[in-house]
Amino acid sequence: MHNAYMMIGASVLMHVAWNLLARHVDPRANYLWWGLLAHLLLLGPWALWNLLENADWNQRLLLAMSVTALSNTLYFIALRRAYHYAPVALVYPLARSSPLLIVVWSWLFFADELSMSEVSAIGVSVFGLWILSASSGDGDTRHALPWTLLAALCTSLYSLSDKLAVAYLPGFAEQLGFITVGYAASFFGLTLMQKKQTGSWIPPLKPSWSQMLVGGLCIGVAYALVVGAMRELPAAHAVAFTNGGIVLAVLLSVFLFHEKAHWRQRLVGAGVVSTGLLLLGWVR
Repeated sequence: MHNAYMMIGASVLMHVAWNLLARHVDPRANYLWWGLLAHLLLLGPWALWNLLENADWNQRLLLAMSVTALSNTLYFIALRRAYHYAPVALVYPLARSSPLLIVVWSWLFFADELSMSEVSAIGVSVFGLWILSASSGDGDTRHALPWTLLAALCTSLYSLSDKLAVAYLPGFAEQLGFITVGYAASFFGLTLMQKKQTGSWIPPLKPSWSQMLVGGLCIGVAYALVVGAMRELPAAHAVAFTNGGIVLAVLLSVFLFHEKAHWRQRLVGAGVVSTGLLLLGWVR
């Protein structure tokens, strides 16, 4: 169990690292596009080779891989569309409310019931995310909300398919290969979207080589660590604990980058999220 929490902790640090870099990249560069490309080039061949050689191939794994690839692609597209109407501060916490949906799907389709204490703790952490979202104070919420809800739905779907798949992925390399398949589909979808929006297959600007390297090394590995943690934790737990990255990002933005807009409400939201996660770890 402790190993799972360490994996999630490492995942959170990697996720925050590449997102902090993304803050300083011109939006026209489409940093996620370059980050996924770097992952596919740097880690993809090794990860896919291990997946092909060592995974326990069966129909369940193929089904999970298909659901994850499709859901991941729709997630990235929905998130980009939501960001077109509203800022990250409003959209992302709502999109990360997916643990509540995961609880529902797990109960309906997998007969995987969490205790009332666990559900309550997850509910507290999600309520904190809603407080954070409300602190943004601007954006076209009416148009952003449907895309944001789609992103949350997709997160819940690929999280459950990840949980199903991890039983057939014996090691981290195979888990990373599983993620790489989904990211290849996502990269294809983002490329089509890039072409439709700008008329070009490639973003007009390119991040620095160091920014692309960090993205390539962190984006996929952070996700694979969460999948690995699902060997020991329910999917709803694993996804809920990754929202600790949002808490860390809030603390860094307020105390390190001195972003004072709505800082009191943001700290309250971060505190509520943290309380929920501490309760979840305690009742587990």
